[in-house]
Amino acid sequence: MNYRILVLLLFLPFFGYSQKAKLDLKSIEKNLSNPNSLYNHEKLIFKFKGLPKSLDSVEAQHLYYGRNFIKDKVSQTGDEFKSLAEAFKNNNFADCIRLGKILYSKDPSNLDIILILLRAYDQTKDVSNFTHHLSQLRLLTDAIKNSGDGKSEKTAYKVNNVGDEYIFLNVMNIGQDYNRDSKTLRDGMLDVWEKEESRIYIKVLYLDLIF
Repeated sequence: MNYRILVLLLFLPFFGYSQKAKLDLKSIEKNLSNPNSLYNHEKLIFKFKGLPKSLDSVEAQHLYYGRNFIKDKVSQTGDEFKSLAEAFKNNNFADCIRLGKILYSKDPSNLDIILILLRAYDQTKDVSNFTHHLSQLRLLTDAIKNSGDGKSEKTAYKVNNVGDEYIFLNVMNIGQDYNRDSKTLRDGMLDVWEKEESRIYIKVLYLDLIF
């Protein structure tokens, strides 16, 4: 999973401030498919690709958690993504950009793809594209941060999958010096990351059990 160890955390010292909105997955699913909704998926993706800084916290929440309800997402087990990951592993940043742009066009809010592109643009000194994707990364990770405060099981941060959890941990600068304890819930898996007196609760959603 070396491809997850990406952008220097110096570029991510703080999360942007935004208002926390209650996470209502059923409403998100309904809004995304409604062409008249302000949170329709196509409208959000258009803004996200063009000007990510223009999205507010509610739009970011719909964009991130709405990934659970969209079709044709890029799979980490697919050959295309494996080729991208292999290019990154080999520090072949020209291929990272070439392959990453293809997958990004198919799945723009995929955190793995955004992070690999970020690293590639950082290495090739492409400041414009780096800055653009950095804004996208901050928007999506802010959506996770605003899903809770991470201080208890009830107020755990919520992520769509384990891969996103590790990306979020990297951004939060939580490393291998933390110990993880896990337990299965009715609607997901709860991970507790602990270091001395510090505990951080992260819930991985299992939406097939929620709906």
